[in-house]
Amino acid sequence: MQHYEEKQFNIPTLKGISESNIEEHLKLYSGYVKNTNAILDQVETLSVDLATNAQVLTELQRRFSFEFNGMRNHEYYFKAFEGGPQEISTDALKSAIEKEWGSFDKWLSLFKAIAKTRGVGWAILYYDKQTDRLVNGWVDEQHLGQLNGLAPILCLDMWEHSFVADYQPSGKGQYIEDFFANLNWSKIEENFSEAIK
Repeated sequence: MQHYEEKQFNIPTLKGISESNIEEHLKLYSGYVKNTNAILDQVETLSVDLATNAQVLTELQRRFSFEFNGMRNHEYYFKAFEGGPQEISTDALKSAIEKEWGSFDKWLSLFKAIAKTRGVGWAILYYDKQTDRLVNGWVDEQHLGQLNGLAPILCLDMWEHSFVADYQPSGKGQYIEDFFANLNWSKIEENFSEAIK
């Protein structure tokens, strides 16, 4: 059985988000990778006797989407900090955002509002290749509400573990502001370039 590998991220000192928070957050990511692989191993073992293990297998598959999306969403999230802050350029991504929402600032305000959705989850900017357009989304937890067939471009973790240690629950808005202050837009532009191929 082929396993997913835990990725390593070169994250510089961030504004507002402490090194200790990032260290703990990366441990959580590591757990998602391990759990994803463990479920795949269990499915392989149990699938030898489908009749006996059907109920267990279906529950494992239900859990798989949670663990897998936890792994993948965090990879987009941490990648966005690598290399330190860089503003968005005047490339294809900025043009696509302006085409969809009229201006970059209008999109950014809307995305930040989505990120403040009550509950835990992710604010995600997607690319829909079928219609050649960008789409904002909110994903409960990390697997409920993912938009099928769309490629994530930008993932903002809004689980409390991502900000409470540094900001307290009332600091959600400042965490969102600091996330964007720390964002390396060249990494987001790479995601977009891959998605539109």
